[in-house]
Amino acid sequence: MSVSRRTVLSYALSSGLLLRGKAFASEPFPVNMKESEDVEYKWRRRDMAYQTNEPAGTIVVESRNCFLYHVQGGGMATRYGVSVGKSTMAWSGEATIKKMTPWPIWVPAPYHLEHMPSLVKWIHGMPGGPDNPLGARAMYLFKGEVDTINRIHGGSKPEDIGSRHTAGCIGMLNVDVIHLYANVQIGTRVVMI
Repeated sequence: MSVSRRTVLSYALSSGLLLRGKAFASEPFPVNMKESEDVEYKWRRRDMAYQTNEPAGTIVVESRNCFLYHVQGGGMATRYGVSVGKSTMAWSGEATIKKMTPWPIWVPAPYHLEHMPSLVKWIHGMPGGPDNPLGARAMYLFKGEVDTINRIHGGSKPEDIGSRHTAGCIGMLNVDVIHLYANVQIGTRVVMI
């Protein structure tokens, strides 16, 4: 059986060996590029058939199933296992990515402070880094010009993937959020169903 260049490139893209779009520069903090091996197979990133009426480039989050799909068009999407909002914190509808930041500063939201008053020490922001809850990348979700305070972001807890664990954000493996971040842009539409 001969292996074509297209097959090798497709495997490299889907496995994270290469990233479409922006070049992957060395990170200022360590990222375990094999962390996807720490999650069940069904939560691992893969390119797959996906039927939708959404145009290519759209992000569709199926909160019930804990999957995020980046629609590629032609009946295909890249699927990622994610962590979503707890039922009382979940949201639905549409939003737009209006800001994208590598290794973002995290500021606890009012509901974080309500449940964990000790986080007040970060009221002016926790610097980006391996202990930051937003992980390696954050994509900020807006409805119109209003910041929803929900993000698509990374993290360092593979055990959260596939669960309703966040306060409304869409949590991803750092390796996956880096991959998605390299393939979307400001203005990308996000549909939460």
